[in-house]
Amino acid sequence: MSGNICLTFDFDAISLWLQKDMTSMSSISRGEFGAEAVPRFLHTLKKRNLKSTWFIPGHTMETYPKICLDIHDDGHEIGLHGYDHENFNLLDEQEELDILDRSFHVASALIGKSPKGFRSPSWDVSSRTIKNIESLGLIYDSSQMGKDYSPYYSRSQDQFPKQKPPIFGDQTTIIEIPVSWSLDDYPYLEFSKGASGFIPGLKKPEYMYDNWLDDASYMSRDFKNGNMVITLHPQVSGRGHRLLAFERWLDTLIERGFTFTTMEEIALRFSQGEKFGSYEPE
Repeated sequence: MSGNICLTFDFDAISLWLQKDMTSMSSISRGEFGAEAVPRFLHTLKKRNLKSTWFIPGHTMETYPKICLDIHDDGHEIGLHGYDHENFNLLDEQEELDILDRSFHVASALIGKSPKGFRSPSWDVSSRTIKNIESLGLIYDSSQMGKDYSPYYSRSQDQFPKQKPPIFGDQTTIIEIPVSWSLDDYPYLEFSKGASGFIPGLKKPEYMYDNWLDDASYMSRDFKNGNMVITLHPQVSGRGHRLLAFERWLDTLIERGFTFTTMEEIALRFSQGEKFGSYEPE
């Protein structure tokens, strides 16, 4: 089998619960567990010599700078993820610009270089967001779902009037490396109740990883040089039985010959003309 797998981690920590307005000590402690779980993932990846991409809010970088530096020092990529895990689609233009600028400078100061990628918290981008991250010099976004195994260039300033066809905006230089809720651990495993809604979660991790294995197998069978993005949260998948399932899934993919790489590498290869995810079924 063949194909590319991008392991990505959203290290939201406490910021996720601030965004949900769930600020009891119990809720905040769930975010703190994310910091507890990060070394477990770093150890698992190091044992297998795998590199990954971590999207980290500025709040997390300033709360846990040592842990974020450990991620960077292990050779993993760090991308932007807002400051307080804000929903970018609910911000006005100046708020969005201020948050992007703040998180960009926090990340640059921490890792000593400019980050190259962005993932919008909650995977919601406004019609302005792509242009705004382009102005910061970023090269890719990973918040949209227009394809599954193929990067593509994102548009900006789309308009969607009611009772009329959409007015698509201009293509930008920002490369979209698409995601999917079905390839995210949160809907499968997390339990959450509160003002932001109810998520039952708590499924057996094998159910999730079996789905992901089938997605990878389908990509390998019917797509040439496909790329699949997996999203994990340390505070969700960092528990013992879930980590064991994660290790088994990783080892199966490695045995089947899949390639693991960072999002930045995929974006650079795409920008240089490499084709990903050509649909060529047998």
